[in-house]
Amino acid sequence: MQRYFVPNENWAGEHVILTDDDFHHVVRVMRFKEGDKIICNHPEGQASICEITQVENNRVIAMILENLEGSAELPVNVTIAQGLPKGDKMDLIIQKGTELGASSFIPFQADRSVVLWDSKKMEKKLVRYSKIAKEASEQSHRNKIPSIHPAMQISELLEESSQYELKIFPYEEEAKGKQSPSLGDILQKAEPGQKIFVCIGPEGGFSSEEAEKLIQQGFHPVRLGPRILRTETAALYTLASISYHLEELRCQ
Repeated sequence: MQRYFVPNENWAGEHVILTDDDFHHVVRVMRFKEGDKIICNHPEGQASICEITQVENNRVIAMILENLEGSAELPVNVTIAQGLPKGDKMDLIIQKGTELGASSFIPFQADRSVVLWDSKKMEKKLVRYSKIAKEASEQSHRNKIPSIHPAMQISELLEESSQYELKIFPYEEEAKGKQSPSLGDILQKAEPGQKIFVCIGPEGGFSSEEAEKLIQQGFHPVRLGPRILRTETAALYTLASISYHLEELRCQ
């Protein structure tokens, strides 16, 4: 059943109103009609089965039939801080990272980031990334859409991380030594309900100065296996590992 995330102001009693891109998708793409059923998600996470009762004036009105129980969210709140990568790699990280359960994304300007964002470019990027996250949340039946933060400098990132219980960053130097802690070792410390901050370097990795600042701020440097991963792979590997350790292993 197709799922849509509907803004708070479009919930009116027992009815939900879909407009703009959602209207286009319902009517033009899916070709739904009155009587068809869809799932509508409230921003606070509640999902409801709704029946389309009216299609008019660039809006779709649906009646709430049943509130759904359960959640597809990770048992922990995971923020991915991503060093600005080249090209459209951030699109992939946000799309697949959303499918894997990330709660929020923070792009940041790393020492070795090749690209630079000005305020105009950042505004356009955030609009695009928000749309990607919404569509990926609908596709993967998430209960919430991850938040996308404006790009930060490393100093702002470190300040933002102070509210998190578990902080990790994959570090290329750690992959070279078998005695270095693995991601699995660190995730043994994770508990449901915690906030986890994952900091991923850009294509060139972290500078030694950045790594030292992260460690001083309480981040755990970890290896992600013996291979050196691309920046867009590292975030997805980490999220998949978190899901495995906290959702699969502990459910056996």
